[in-house]
Amino acid sequence: MAKAQTINKKRKTEEPLSPDISSESEGEGMDVVGEGDESSSDEASDEEGVPDETGVPDETEFAVASGVDVDLILPSPKSTGKYVNKQRCLILSSRGVTQRQRHLLEDIRTLIPHMKKDSKLDEKQNIGAAMNEIASVKSCNSAILLECRKRQDCYMWAGLTPNGPSAKFHLSNVHTLDELKMTGNCMKGSRPLLSFDASFKDPEQPHLGLIKELFTEIFGTPRGHPKSKPFIDRVMSFYVADGRIWVRNYQIVEEEAQNAKEARDKKLDLGLDTSLVEIGPRFVLNPMRIFAGSFSGQTLYTNPDFVSPNEIRSMEQKGKGVQYQSRKQQQKDRKQRKTTIEKSKRHDPLADVFK
Repeated sequence: MAKAQTINKKRKTEEPLSPDISSESEGEGMDVVGEGDESSSDEASDEEGVPDETGVPDETEFAVASGVDVDLILPSPKSTGKYVNKQRCLILSSRGVTQRQRHLLEDIRTLIPHMKKDSKLDEKQNIGAAMNEIASVKSCNSAILLECRKRQDCYMWAGLTPNGPSAKFHLSNVHTLDELKMTGNCMKGSRPLLSFDASFKDPEQPHLGLIKELFTEIFGTPRGHPKSKPFIDRVMSFYVADGRIWVRNYQIVEEEAQNAKEARDKKLDLGLDTSLVEIGPRFVLNPMRIFAGSFSGQTLYTNPDFVSPNEIRSMEQKGKGVQYQSRKQQQKDRKQRKTTIEKSKRHDPLADVFK
């Protein structure tokens, strides 16, 4: 009972406060701003393009300052951080690959975290139909195939499935990660920066621009992929020299601060350099053909300077055959000279006296 009486007394003392405030506001004609009014005022300020409390101006203010029509401005898309760009790359090889080529295939799979692998492809099958079928089963929209012939010639197919385009390269000068043993190192699954030579933008070589788009789709790891890391610490470089594409993989190394001054400069982005250290693997691609379809179809580009490895080996064998023929001809000439010298000698009558 005592507690109830005290509570009632408090209520009686608190009740007269609200009517006094309302009466004062009504009598004096003052506007009482509530939470809803504050939000409405904020909306009004946003509509007018007035900067908010953070001091960041609205998009319309930038448009008015630059003289652009406000109706033409679209709101900037906001990233949700979800895995939206679902890219998958199928990586496999044909039967008959060598040890070096098999290790290179594993290195490429390491560089592409959004890859899907499958068993070796039989050479008797149609490459285009088989690759498109496997890619559709694996839900892949790009593919890489290492095709080996005569256990010495390696070709790399790269293309988009199922509509294309695709390209065929001759693979040479292969050096794997285990073979190089470079000092560079990066996090497995990290997203790379793709660096292309200025030749890929040459209007006189449009096929290089198409190859650039292919490599961007294949080697570019999509943002937010479950098997990728959310940072960038390596660079994949593609250079054009002698009509070939030279592929290198580097680590991004930032100089560490040794004292307080260098730490301050690093914080201000002053005075500290960033260098690249090669990781591997490294290989060279010689473009052969570019097809409109996926691993088949109409030929869009043919490299006129490409010489097949079979022709190179036949020329080497012919060179060795010429050397053999010249050596045999020299032996024959030497034998003839010897017989002519023996016939031209005079007979000595005293040669048989002491026998």
